[in-house]
Amino acid sequence: MKNTLRDDQCGPFFVNLIKSKKRVADHGEVFTPPWLVEKMLGLVKGETERIDARFLEPACGSGNFLVPILQRKLAAVELTFGKSDFERRHYALFGLMCCYGIELLDDNITECRANMLEVFADYLANDDEAHRAASFVLSLNLVHGDAMTMCDTTGAPISVVEWGYLGKGKFQRRDFRLDVLTGMASFSAEGSLFAGLGKHEIFTPTSSYPPMTVSDLAELSGVETGGAA
Repeated sequence: MKNTLRDDQCGPFFVNLIKSKKRVADHGEVFTPPWLVEKMLGLVKGETERIDARFLEPACGSGNFLVPILQRKLAAVELTFGKSDFERRHYALFGLMCCYGIELLDDNITECRANMLEVFADYLANDDEAHRAASFVLSLNLVHGDAMTMCDTTGAPISVVEWGYLGKGKFQRRDFRLDVLTGMASFSAEGSLFAGLGKHEIFTPTSSYPPMTVSDLAELSGVETGGAA
């Protein structure tokens, strides 16, 4: 059911929660207020402060949830690795790599990427190479598409990138189809035809890549890349 707001419901409280009544009617777009975001994230406080905890927001808007999640991750990076510029740099990027979003509206996904990159750039000031690497990561992790159909705007299945930090400045990338990942619950259900399959048989990446450095990722900024088996 789509949400709608009457004229008398669009008072000062809603000024920052909607962009237009038409968007609310057409897409059910209402942004979660910051105070409520903080309360909700407080329910999973431990996870938000784990650098390697992965979060997916299926209707990420301009980043109402993802931005504070990234801020919490970066605070954890600073607390744990603040005395080492090398570790601080790489774990900050890894924290960003663990944030995912899907958004249907093009202006929102553009704003979300910009907002996330701004937070990252503020943390790693004057590190152009890391900023470009982060921009590439965000181009993959924040998808312009429909979480309901699990397809991007071209109609192709949404791909989810699994990033891993291998240590010593090397990152691992593997790509998976979102519809396959979300189907895991039904596959493993008792009595399911697929219940006997091992996780390794279900979680098969569509593409795998050799380990990459920050420099490698920075060079890919703005470049479309294909999979490497």
